[in-house]
Amino acid sequence: MNPSAAAPTECAPASGHFYAIINPAAGGRRCGKLAPDAIDRVRQNGVGVETVRTSRPGEATTLARDAYARGYRNFLAVGGDGTGFEIINGLFPEALSGGKPSLGFLPLGTGNSFLRDFTTRGVEHTIEALRDGARRPCDVIRLRHNGGEIYFLNLLSLGFPADVGALTNRRFKGWGEFGYILGVLAQLVRLRHSAFAHRLDAAIDWDRRKCLFLTFSNSKFTGGKMMIAPRADATDAKIEYVRWSPIGRLRLLWLFPRLFSGTHIEHRLASRAAVERVELDLQGPVNAMIDGEILALQCRSIEILPAALDVVV
Repeated sequence: MNPSAAAPTECAPASGHFYAIINPAAGGRRCGKLAPDAIDRVRQNGVGVETVRTSRPGEATTLARDAYARGYRNFLAVGGDGTGFEIINGLFPEALSGGKPSLGFLPLGTGNSFLRDFTTRGVEHTIEALRDGARRPCDVIRLRHNGGEIYFLNLLSLGFPADVGALTNRRFKGWGEFGYILGVLAQLVRLRHSAFAHRLDAAIDWDRRKCLFLTFSNSKFTGGKMMIAPRADATDAKIEYVRWSPIGRLRLLWLFPRLFSGTHIEHRLASRAAVERVELDLQGPVNAMIDGEILALQCRSIEILPAALDVVV
């Protein structure tokens, strides 16, 4: 099928075939230009692929859900982290009882954070993994909130990173990675510390202390190369919890580069834990950054779903 096709086929998928969902808008529309060649290279390595392109935000979720219902179990996210996020939410929760799916990534978007836990070779690595049939069981995280459920592979952030993301989307979205830096600087001016009442695993007491941010991670990287959770492991059946206590503007600016090396968790203001479940007691919706998407949610609980997905790596 031509990679620019807009509608999925109605026939049952052949065994081992992949359903590739292409987000042509990813990477500043770079993905739309590069995807046909990348898909051709996958096919040249003997992998069957059916393709479909999205035309609007959220459509990848519907396409993945429909393809799963038609029998597809192998998927390719062609785009960035947001494309993978949408596909995951099309596969779950049905995949918990209907057969484990597999997901590969042709990283042609902006962030491409999740795959970095396994390789820095991007598309080249994925094409080789597809050719060799390489797969690894991977955990998925389920967030329950007042409006329903969300599934994700990378991380959920509350506080400063989420507020920066929301501000960047409103004011600097067209500036790319530099826009995020502008968002950081702008949020520093209005820096605030908030309390997100939570308790880890079987803890009795709620943690109601104010903080700079909380993150609940399945993988190490976010925003491309930022390593907020350097001890996270997407295959260990644990959520990596990182908390940073309140901090002043100048010290935050000074320490900000340590988020890229992961050494921030060694600072006395940071704390971390590996947990299986988190409960939250929020009094209303807050900015939540989930796999690069900014949503206003009243979060209730977070739990790990061990080995719920096979990733092509």
